[in-house]
Amino acid sequence: MVVITGASAGIGRATAALFGARGAKVGIIARGKLGLDGVTREVQQAGGEAFAVEADTSDFDQVNAGATRLEEALGPIDVWINVAFASIFAPFSQIDPDEFRRVTEVSYLGFVYGTRVALDRMKPRGHGTIVQVGSALSYRGIPLQSAYCGAKHAINGFTESVRTELLHEKSDVHITIVQMPAVNTPQFSWVLSRLPNHPQPVPPIYQPEVAARGVLYAADHPTRKQYWVGGSTAATIIAQKFAAPLLDRYLARTGYKSQQTDKPVDPGRPSNLWQPVDGPSGQDFGAHGVFDNQAHSNSAQMWASQHIRTAGAIALTLGSVTARARRNRRGRTKERRATIRGAR
Repeated sequence: MVVITGASAGIGRATAALFGARGAKVGIIARGKLGLDGVTREVQQAGGEAFAVEADTSDFDQVNAGATRLEEALGPIDVWINVAFASIFAPFSQIDPDEFRRVTEVSYLGFVYGTRVALDRMKPRGHGTIVQVGSALSYRGIPLQSAYCGAKHAINGFTESVRTELLHEKSDVHITIVQMPAVNTPQFSWVLSRLPNHPQPVPPIYQPEVAARGVLYAADHPTRKQYWVGGSTAATIIAQKFAAPLLDRYLARTGYKSQQTDKPVDPGRPSNLWQPVDGPSGQDFGAHGVFDNQAHSNSAQMWASQHIRTAGAIALTLGSVTARARRNRRGRTKERRATIRGAR
């Protein structure tokens, strides 16, 4: 059985649907009832079996009780995927302490609690996989998202610590992280924002199904420490390693504008920081946000990272073909020059 937190929308929802297409049993933990009902239907329509539990991941007791209910309904947990998060778009000085704490409790402690609940069940059985849905922002903080970036950085350190403990114990329980790019999810329509214009993901933007395929691959291959999804994720993490001061100045100059559209914020827009938001007029948000026309449905980088041997073989073949073509061109050039000299 696969458990996914935050599966009522976005990456979690797209991941649940893909597991459903495999015929998997999918346990869902989230807050919004309409979203839970919607993802349950999608998993079942895809061919899987689903059971949903309303719970706030910032509350350990709720998560633990939810896991017990899911195992009673669907059987032992084999894979646990932490996705649920909350965020705020605002300068740090405009975020109230209670709001910052709330984001930290959901986006960091929610992962801690989910991991503990999963380990308490997996370790006695001697097997299991935990997948943390991370972000390129877990390596590179950006303006206007201090609470979210702080939580994602914390998840990296926490997961590394737990991973080394499992290795020390020679456990067959595995834990890995999938670092995500900007994804077209509904969060930009409901995140608490104090920006003048509508929030947006920083391009390039990917569809949630791209992220979900990365999560599935990590769940199938959990012995690797982490995976990167999207060329922008790889570029961000590498640039942070080698040119962090340049990124500081670049983001200070561009980071405010790139995270907003040119449309003013609707004064009545909802916020899901404290309460779930299922959609206007009782509608379910689904997996996708409002940026479908800008989002990529595939990632060449992710394919290459998952097919290292194939990608290497292609690169070697292309290199060989290119080298052969260059040798042939040089040979033809020498022949022409010899012909010209003979004509003289």
